[in-house]
Amino acid sequence: MKELCCKEICFSRSQFGRGEKTILDQVTCSFPAGRISLITGITGAGKSTLLHILAGLIRPTSGEVRADGSPVSRWVTAHKDLWRRRIGIVFQEAHFMRGLTALENVMLPLIPRGLSLPEIKKRGMESLEKLGAGHLAGEGMKRLSGGERQKIAIARALVAAPETLLADEPTAHQDDESAGRVLGIMKKESEKGCIVVIVAHDHRILKSGIADRHFTIECGRVSRVG
Repeated sequence: MKELCCKEICFSRSQFGRGEKTILDQVTCSFPAGRISLITGITGAGKSTLLHILAGLIRPTSGEVRADGSPVSRWVTAHKDLWRRRIGIVFQEAHFMRGLTALENVMLPLIPRGLSLPEIKKRGMESLEKLGAGHLAGEGMKRLSGGERQKIAIARALVAAPETLLADEPTAHQDDESAGRVLGIMKKESEKGCIVVIVAHDHRILKSGIADRHFTIECGRVSRVG
């Protein structure tokens, strides 16, 4: 079975005048394909940092991230960039190209894949429609609300049919109906064999029972609780 895992991950950050601050301390855990893994913890506990390390966006201070047994956190940038094409990431603070429309932002991950423009547009629209956001396709990003922007971010993460989906607070700006839609989509992705890792405060996610595995992070350490 495919899986993404951490092996004795540590991560420290320099603080001006206060030395090193340990964010993650000897984190070892695994996230298998076909399962939804939920990580909860207080603000500042290191949830987003862990997600960024899993995505290869931050290199751990020590330890390694392994994907299907390969130490991806040790790879050179060019090799790691190719691997990241297999990952969909929903950032807590979405990074959009402000001069592009919602649809064009969703299309961006498909550009390097050699598809025709009509096919890219088609897949982009399909991804937006999954989120009930097809009507936003032609809108500029500045005109969208926080909840609408979050839907665009999720559509962008899903558009390339990723093998791994990493989501940071994916329901934070959604009402109950929209949050249910988002979680339903993630459930379907996991059922197709995707590795799904969610980090969140939102009690609705835990209450929904959608998570197959539940971890908590506290004082830099991750523990499995369900």
